[in-house]
Amino acid sequence: MNLILLGPPGAGKGTQAKFIAKKFNLYQLSTGDLLREEIKNKTEIGKKIELIIDQGDFVKDNIVNELLKKVITNSLYRNRIIFDGYPRNITQAENLELMLNSNNQSINFIFSLKVNRETIEKRILGRITCEKCNKTFNKYLNKEEIEKHECGVTYLKKRKDDNQESIITRYEEYIKKTKPVLDFYSSRTYFHEIDGSQKIPVITNKIEDILKV
Repeated sequence: MNLILLGPPGAGKGTQAKFIAKKFNLYQLSTGDLLREEIKNKTEIGKKIELIIDQGDFVKDNIVNELLKKVITNSLYRNRIIFDGYPRNITQAENLELMLNSNNQSINFIFSLKVNRETIEKRILGRITCEKCNKTFNKYLNKEEIEKHECGVTYLKKRKDDNQESIITRYEEYIKKTKPVLDFYSSRTYFHEIDGSQKIPVITNKIEDILKV
């Protein structure tokens, strides 16, 4: 099965995607991770991406589509992809359908995590990520887990863009561009809206129950 996981920044998409991927043996596809991987590997496309980001511009859809196509057409990932936070706009949603259809695949489930801005702010302002294992914590909500973290607290860092101004910008950008995507998908029988302000295990259980049907 292929599924899409949508939600504003800080909604917990990445956390849920990791749980679902492990439980159902799926491949978690994050466009941000794809871009970073190309830069890290110093590929030709990675050099282009790095230059674009360094100039403060957004990576164009045609480059993202090229990377997505590699994954979608890879037999290892066929019909077992979680699109984590993608598509972000109507053009991307339409392109994704075309790419999947041309490879005789489709989307089976769409989950939208609904979280208000106040909750998002609390989550993001307290978010710290382990540079070693990539696990994410909240310094306000996960104090005990942070103390016991096996990699040690020295690896726990705050993202540069996790600040008040950036949160407001990213949230408003999401509402403006991704709201039409939700409207695009919402009438489909496999679209499910979930209260993303609940505790992580509660959200995970709800998603798992729907996937098991």
